[in-house]
Amino acid sequence: MNIAQIQTSQNLDAFFTKLVADLGKSLQCDRCFLYLRHPQTKLGKVPFCWVRSSEIPTVYDEQWKPEPASLASEDPMFAAALRTDPSIFVEDVEAADPQVLNQQFEQENFGHRALIHGHLCQDGQLWGVLQPCIFGRPRVWTDADRRTIAEVIAQITPTAIIYIQAAQPKNLP
Repeated sequence: MNIAQIQTSQNLDAFFTKLVADLGKSLQCDRCFLYLRHPQTKLGKVPFCWVRSSEIPTVYDEQWKPEPASLASEDPMFAAALRTDPSIFVEDVEAADPQVLNQQFEQENFGHRALIHGHLCQDGQLWGVLQPCIFGRPRVWTDADRRTIAEVIAQITPTAIIYIQAAQPKNLP
């Protein structure tokens, strides 16, 4: 996957649409979405989601909305992302440590069985979460998968920040 080529050849909407599809396919996932947020206002949206087939539920909302005040307390992975901890690789939601994820929260909100919670962070702030995932079965994330995610996040975080800042939702200060 040549991110630099995608970034320079298309507008940002097309870039991120292609990115989540290409990443989902290259990692052989069932779904891949990108959550973007403005760290100062805590407004977020999920404007980019790819699914392998129509049986997989999409996670998509193009409108900027306030993050629920309880999100960090309900979702340990989001709390880790807010702390700008390293990305989280969950091989089996059903067997994961409760300190890592809230199984009930994941099942109710996302339905996946294995996932990567990729943190887009810069200067101590969370700007987004990239989330490739698998349904119906566990998944061992290889060293190559982990390198791919680290490289993709490093390359797209500045572009995500440009996208977020350019969007200037009406309710941003």
